[in-house]
This record gives sequence, C-alpha cells and structure tokens, in this order.
Amino acid sequence: MKTIKTAPLFTVIGFYLLFSLAGGMSWAETSTKLHGTYAGLLKNYVSSGWVDYKGFQTNEAVLDQYLDRLAEVDASTLSSPDRFAFYINAYNAWTIKLILSGYPGIKSIKDLGNLYKSPWKKKFVRIDGTITTLDYIEHDVLRPQFKDPRVHFAINCAALSCPPLLSEPYHGGRLDRQLDEAARAFINNPKRNYIKKSKLYVSKIFKWFKDDFNDDIIGFFNKYAEGDLKKELTAEKKIKLKYLAYDWSLNGK
Repeated sequence: MKTIKTAPLFTVIGFYLLFSLAGGMSWAETSTKLHGTYAGLLKNYVSSGWVDYKGFQTNEAVLDQYLDRLAEVDASTLSSPDRFAFYINAYNAWTIKLILSGYPGIKSIKDLGNLYKSPWKKKFVRIDGTITTLDYIEHDVLRPQFKDPRVHFAINCAALSCPPLLSEPYHGGRLDRQLDEAARAFINNPKRNYIKKSKLYVSKIFKWFKDDFNDDIIGFFNKYAEGDLKKELTAEKKIKLKYLAYDWSLNGK
C-alpha cells in the first residue's frame, strides 16, 4: 500500500467548510453539508442493509472526497453527540473503502486480512491527523469514550450477520433516536435473535462485547424488545443464552 499524506487539520474543520462557518452556519448545518455527499451515496447504494458495492465502486471518487473531508476535521472541538456521530460515520465509510480495495474479488471482509493481521488492523484510515486502523476507531474511541452499547448496532463490519448499515449518515442532533432505532430493529429481528424452549438465541456480538452490555444481555433485550419477543421474554421464568453462528459473508454484491 502506498504512503498517503495526511491532510492538515484546521481549528474545527478543513478549508472546504471554513467558509460555511464564517458565513454564520450552525454546526448542525455544517455537519449536514459535510455528510451530504456520503448521504447521497448511502441513499443510492444501501437498501435495508444490503450494499451495492458495484455502485459505490462506480462513484468511488465521491467516496474519496468525503473521506478527504473527514480527515480534515478536528473532532476534539465537537460536542459529544457530534463527535460520536462523526466517528460512527467514519468507521462505516472507511469500511466501505476497505471492501472496495478488494472488490469484486472477495466474498468476505476477512478475505482482506491474513494469518498475521486482521483487516481491522490495517493502517489505511486517515483520521485525527494520522493514518490508523478501524480497530482504533472502534476500540480506542467509540467504545471507551462514549460507553454506549448501542454503538454495536450502528457500526457495520460489511458482514451478513452484522447489524445492517443505515441508509443515511448519523447526526449528532438526532443521534439518540437513530441509535435507539438501530438497537430496536436488531433486537426484534427474528433472523438475528429469537426464543425457543426457554433459550434466547442471540448474535455473537453479545458474547464478544458482553462487558459493554454490563454482562446483562437479557436486561438489554427487555429494554428494546417489542411484540411477541417481549411477551416471550416476560413469560419465561428462566432464560438461557445461546449464541448464533456469525455469517461473515459480504453484505452486498
């Protein structure tokens, strides 16, 4: 992989948005402008979590422009919700870029790693004034800094068993609602989680990150479960957790 020169940082955001701020735009308006091109890509090439990677590849230059703009943002100057949304969007957009680096010759994101280094440890992500990894965003920023288990339903690992990629960017102003909706949709999807004979079958996400859920998976389910799942959870006196196999097949074509 060739060396990439990192774009310089500005006080809040790069030269692209500096004039917008100077013109009196609020951060909400500026954020919408920043994520505008990415929003268009998601709208065109993501449907119910299914990703049209061929479409993204056709417009990869537009994705690259968005990633260039993210590299110019000084996220430390943003409010907590805006920072949270910023890093979620960055993780998802850079994951798409990673898939495109091997597309169409891959069947799984894992095909982009090897015995010695997983794809999440590849240094190709330009953010925070450096070149780093997807693991940095997830395990050094999102999980420890925001301590919100709902993040696991917002970031997407490009796999069929991963919570679906949202067809719009995350925004600080409506982040709490977006995260709630993502968690609720995943919890109540019977293809992802279900009860059978007093056993709650759940995604391995809940095993890998049980500490993020305070080791209380059933309590988390009770918070977001609806309809039949809620009734079954309430009716069962003692529930045993079972973890489903994780399908790493690509979440698109």
